[in-house]
Amino acid sequence: MKDERKLLLITGASGNIGRSLAAALGRNYRIVGLDRTTGKTDYPVLEVDLTDDASVAQAMATVRKEHGAQIASVIHLAAFFDFSGEDKPAYRSVNVEGSRRLLKELQSFQVEQFLYSGTMLVHKAGEPGQIIDESQPIEPGWAYPKSKAEAEEAIRDERGAIPVVFLHLAGLYDRTTSVPTFANQIARIYERDPQSHLYSGSTEAGQAMVHREDMIDAFVRAVDRRATLGEEAVILVGEPETIGYDDLQDRLGRLIHGEDEWTTIRIPAPIAAVGAWAQDRAEPLVPDALDGGERPFIKPFMTLMASDHYAIDISRARNLLGWEPRHRLADELPAIVQTLKDDPAGWYKANRLSPPDFIEDADEIGADPEKLRVRHETLLRTEHAANRWAHFVNMGLGLWILTQPVMVGVEEPLLFWSEIALGAALIVFAGLSLSWRMGWARWAQAGVAALIMAVPFLFWTTNPAAFLSDTLVGAFAMGFAIGSRPEIGPSAVAALKGPDVPPGWRYNPSSWAQRLPIIFLALIGLLVARYLTAYQLEQIEGVWDPFFPGLSPEDPRNGTEAVITSSVSEAFPIPDAALGGYTYALEIVTGLVGSRARWRTMPWLVFLFGLMIAPLGIVSILFVIIQPIVIGTWATLTLVGAAAMLIQIPYSLDELLATLQFVRRRAKLGKSWLRVFLFGDLDEGERAPRKDEFDAAPGAVIKEMVAGGVNLPWTLMLAALLALTLLFTRLTFGASGTMAHADHVIGFLALTVISLAAAEVARPVRFGLIPLGAALLATPFLFEASAVHAVSSVVIGIALVALSFKRGTVKERYGSWNKRIV
Repeated sequence: MKDERKLLLITGASGNIGRSLAAALGRNYRIVGLDRTTGKTDYPVLEVDLTDDASVAQAMATVRKEHGAQIASVIHLAAFFDFSGEDKPAYRSVNVEGSRRLLKELQSFQVEQFLYSGTMLVHKAGEPGQIIDESQPIEPGWAYPKSKAEAEEAIRDERGAIPVVFLHLAGLYDRTTSVPTFANQIARIYERDPQSHLYSGSTEAGQAMVHREDMIDAFVRAVDRRATLGEEAVILVGEPETIGYDDLQDRLGRLIHGEDEWTTIRIPAPIAAVGAWAQDRAEPLVPDALDGGERPFIKPFMTLMASDHYAIDISRARNLLGWEPRHRLADELPAIVQTLKDDPAGWYKANRLSPPDFIEDADEIGADPEKLRVRHETLLRTEHAANRWAHFVNMGLGLWILTQPVMVGVEEPLLFWSEIALGAALIVFAGLSLSWRMGWARWAQAGVAALIMAVPFLFWTTNPAAFLSDTLVGAFAMGFAIGSRPEIGPSAVAALKGPDVPPGWRYNPSSWAQRLPIIFLALIGLLVARYLTAYQLEQIEGVWDPFFPGLSPEDPRNGTEAVITSSVSEAFPIPDAALGGYTYALEIVTGLVGSRARWRTMPWLVFLFGLMIAPLGIVSILFVIIQPIVIGTWATLTLVGAAAMLIQIPYSLDELLATLQFVRRRAKLGKSWLRVFLFGDLDEGERAPRKDEFDAAPGAVIKEMVAGGVNLPWTLMLAALLALTLLFTRLTFGASGTMAHADHVIGFLALTVISLAAAEVARPVRFGLIPLGAALLATPFLFEASAVHAVSSVVIGIALVALSFKRGTVKERYGSWNKRIV
């Protein structure tokens, strides 16, 4: 039977809106679609490229041949859309010239109506409180609406006798999807993105919206009433009630998070534009692993138009179409938010947004994303409330530093004003940190605290009280800022799930028992370094050294004083002892930060912790090595510091290994190694009930602290004693010149190798004794040495090589690493 229904042509018919329109109009009209791809539809769709004359002509010839030349209405939906704000070539080729090509081909058809899907954004924006109608001037503000306005002009030029209707649509939404601006606003609030609290325009400004069902109804009415709409009609379609930005923020905050007011701070548009530009330009520098492959949504052009207000008068839609919206955004918001909460992953996918990490993490562990988010947020709130005292203390410490320059008589102008400024900054950021939402302010506190520790030696203060106070206040403020609970940064799944003990390990390398030896040794290093710094800053007249004299009998200085005022030390622009002490202080703080699972919740911190220990250790050892060679004497206290560092290094290696193993495991499972490194993740195994590790016999606690993952088998112990003798060949064999220097360097390097090999995970490092032993075999033949000294050097060299072969007992388990401990 012949279909007597009139033909209706829809461009963009394979799209979501096209399919919805076809479903609504298909009861009374024969639907034929035009689109770049055919897709799966219940109606025929012809493939067409609107940028190509031949393609458009071929498509319309097919329409004529298969469906005839009588067309009730052509609904033109197809258009290029891009939110970059850039004037892309496709705007002209698709939106403007594509519309022109289509109209030209339609001139040979009998078309009762050409219905164009336009946007209210072609009109000049109003101001809050103003309502615009169809008489509002055409003055679009950015590339997309400009192309739509130009397309309308092209349609007017080419329509001939075809009646046209321009529907100027408000922002589209339904319970699942919405225009990008609104969807991103919802997502920012849902994720508690700091940008959700910033806005560059009037917070009273808003944009009219229209529900998908109401928009479809307007199209249907426009088609059905085509005979009454005249040769050309412009009709605004949207809800007459427009919610201001601030009001919308509050409503969303209340529905999503149960908070009555969502604080929105107005940022001057030029400043916001610069920030958006910088963020957009920085995006190529940010790995896709961190940004989901998306460029930042906020563009500079958007910040400059944030005060644009679109509240519309729909009198013409009422009069011409008999149209009235059946939905109100204010009424639909609860359903929109509930849709998001019921299926966060589906909502983000429908709106083409990259989901936050916790959604992907929840999917991985089979958890409900919304429940995971709420549980994590509850944990953060609870722990923050219990530790808010730390930020109050930091406010007090900030006040202390603020008033300190006057109280202790700081004379250096730069230090004087720096302390005042840093004290005030610490108060401000500590005050902001009282809110659990302001995690970034805790990092800001830490940055200020780091500067407080540094300014005394950066400005070479001679005031010992200021130096002492800044060191203590800075260290404590940093510890309180980032060391208090909750941990800053770990993802929801890392904070809530996962084991404390790495898979395949017997013990936890991040436990307090494992960290305390490092912290204690760093404290010794800090005290030594601070004492030496006081001398370098001329705060004290001398330093203690019971063993080593100055550079000559006439030199009134002892060995330590000569070393720390030598040309090597003074080559630094700041006191070198102060730099060491500063690093020790940071090491202590980072040693205290993080939970007992920080090897997987804060991998970056563990890496930073190890990074500070290793370079500082290398510098300390090298400085000790060069003392008798370059400077000509020793410094007892630097030897103490170097010894503390040598002992410290092996205690840090197991936690670093556990972290590297963890990141590698997650990367092999397809996770972004960089995201895991920065924000942590779960791991194999479940978290066992946590016990107080100090709730044991003192002896057991001390044993765990001293022997956990570190031991010295008899072979390495003997090698250490032999290496130690090399440091004293000047006394034992009367060595001098290059031979004495060689013994000294080889001995210290051997002690360093042995120290590293004391860590079971680094036991293979002991093979570094082989080239050192070989060097001892060669030195008597290269440099001048007595017969006894030469024999001794050869014997010790052979012994070091021989003692390196036996591994010794490895008492612990380190997962797959055990097979590499040869």
